[in-house]
Amino acid sequence: MKGIKLTDCPVKLVSGGLVPGEGDRNKTIAAGILASHNSSGEKGKLRIRFDALASHDITFVGIIQTARASGMEKFPMPYVLTCCHNSLCAVGGTINADDHAFGLSAAKKYGGIFVPPHAAVIHQYMRERMAGCGKMLLGSDSHTRYGALGTLGVGEGGPELAKQLVGMTYDIDEPGIVSVRLTGSPRPGVGPQDVAIALVGAVFGNGFVKNKILEFSGPGIASLPMDFRLGIDVMTTETTCLSSVWETDETVREWLSVHGRENEYRPLAAGEGAGYCSAVEIDLSEIEPMIALPFHPSNAYTIREFLSNAGDILRETELGGERLGIRCRLTDKVRDGKVYVDQGIIAGCAGGLYDNICAAADIIGAGSSAGANGFALNVYPASMPVYSELMKNGAAVSLLSSGAVMKTAFCGPCFGAGDVPRNGGLSIRHSTRNFPSREGSKPSEGQSASVALMDARSIAATAANGGVLTAAEYGGTPKPYFFDSSAYASRVCDRAGKPEEGAELVFGPNITDWPVLPELPENIVLKFASAIFDPVTTTDELIPSGETSSFRSNPLRLAEFALSRKDPGYVGRAKAVAGESAAGVLSEFGIEDPDCGLASAVFALKPGDGSAREQAASCQRVLGGGANVAAEYATKRYRSNLINWGMLPLRITNPGDAELFAVGRCLYIKGIRALVASGAKEISAVLLGDGVKRELTLTFDGLTEEEKEIILAGSLIGYYRKKLRG
Repeated sequence: MKGIKLTDCPVKLVSGGLVPGEGDRNKTIAAGILASHNSSGEKGKLRIRFDALASHDITFVGIIQTARASGMEKFPMPYVLTCCHNSLCAVGGTINADDHAFGLSAAKKYGGIFVPPHAAVIHQYMRERMAGCGKMLLGSDSHTRYGALGTLGVGEGGPELAKQLVGMTYDIDEPGIVSVRLTGSPRPGVGPQDVAIALVGAVFGNGFVKNKILEFSGPGIASLPMDFRLGIDVMTTETTCLSSVWETDETVREWLSVHGRENEYRPLAAGEGAGYCSAVEIDLSEIEPMIALPFHPSNAYTIREFLSNAGDILRETELGGERLGIRCRLTDKVRDGKVYVDQGIIAGCAGGLYDNICAAADIIGAGSSAGANGFALNVYPASMPVYSELMKNGAAVSLLSSGAVMKTAFCGPCFGAGDVPRNGGLSIRHSTRNFPSREGSKPSEGQSASVALMDARSIAATAANGGVLTAAEYGGTPKPYFFDSSAYASRVCDRAGKPEEGAELVFGPNITDWPVLPELPENIVLKFASAIFDPVTTTDELIPSGETSSFRSNPLRLAEFALSRKDPGYVGRAKAVAGESAAGVLSEFGIEDPDCGLASAVFALKPGDGSAREQAASCQRVLGGGANVAAEYATKRYRSNLINWGMLPLRITNPGDAELFAVGRCLYIKGIRALVASGAKEISAVLLGDGVKRELTLTFDGLTEEEKEIILAGSLIGYYRKKLRG
């Protein structure tokens, strides 16, 4: 799965040194916003308090339960709870609706904002009602990105939001800032997803912007309508950057004014001589309609290049799937020199924007067919205000008359909870991700479908061509947008800063408290319940999305799904380890250690790409997990999730040691509690099993003082409880 080469790509990378010359980092937009939210007083370290928080209905129950167990009495800042992931309430009886009732009661009790099902997807609501120039927003969803509105949005696991709710800070090393300079203007047919796919294809594999902040500037910005900017911005998550921010201009002011919030506008631009750690240059006029083939948004091709050699490229994609343990049928989509797809989806925070859907309606045209012979087109506007305006200007009616299906605001197609294709099907989607099996198929049960990412414009061109994959050539101009907030006024419960005295939380039978999690022992033996050697392991593989999301409020039930699609035997092996004793395990190797604890562990080369979902770590923890060992962690947020659930984020220092790890082998670490407490960066350990006894050197890559205390306490909840007792 090679995708585009940098030499073929209009995205150019400039490495090394400050750009331009010996510039001043403090003159960047990002540095200014960080400084205004930082309380550390220590050079190179940040302790951030955010302006507002956001969660959806897969995460908000667990976050509130964590904060509640830690002593929270009210939300100290605006906290938006949206119902956009489990809004169909189709799986698991009443439990999704029970979570929604819990969210509404929590908004009343603690003073929050509750957005009911179908009203808006999380990020569109935050754009419309909460983002503003110079703000920082934290969300428990990886696509928390509002940079085009001058807001630094950060997506993290739920425990980081729980920290904010109990008055603590988001603690990170000062991130690098990368200049992304835009020039030119998009050619006809090119949309925001095309630019985003080209960017992700250029920087994901090489880690060029990993854990850094992207700062967009340049004359090309002026050529982009607001929805175009928002569509690029939300996809920066797929580069593995930490956050993003853009220069602001009159287009931003007008957008905020249309939404009744012009007071949130201020001009943002880097100062003269601003310095960056590296740079990305994008000539928008060179971007072509793009496609990201399975199984990652970085598997990028121009549609022109793909169609010229579709058979070979799809065969290579099939082989890439086989290396991931997925058998998919893609080459049979090529017939008579054309590529036929089964389904088109325009949805969510990336695809369901007003301009995208208007362009799709124009391309298909009133009275035309949006496909035949099994092809289906489904469209999900990102919010009810957007849907309302599409009804008023006729775009929705035009799409409906063509045979497309208009649905309500819902994130399901992005993670496999809606519109799962048929077995062997290929879906083209303007959504955020196309990870393995993320559309809902189950390869272990012989069900396999695939998703390719495309822009709404090319999806519409494909629909108009009867399901034959087609690049758009549309050159229309955006229609004017008028924001009508009446749908929110009628349904959203806004109690921000106004907790209701005497209000009680409403619980359902699936909403449970976290089990007691033990403190870190003096010494530890880690027995490996899974060993994964894929180049990258996504959070979808660590805890599958889709139907499992209904159990996100029940830690023990959800844990039954851990690694179920990547390593189906993991849960049984982890439970078996939990039933053993450290003394019994060590006795096999002739070791006696009365102060040793036992935990299961997972080895993976590069775990944690993708979602911010904390459950990728917490499910391992409630099954008795004590550590991950990796060659590299794909994202900061996954490493943070491990720490916040009291797990050791260990990393091998010698890449060749990876081949030593296997299921059933053990890692014995003497003095682990003292090593964590002292801030040791290197750890001596002994790998045991299958006749192997090998001394290894591992590292934590540095832990903050707070992270040390969390691991020692066994979890963030344990840490808070100790602080309260203190």
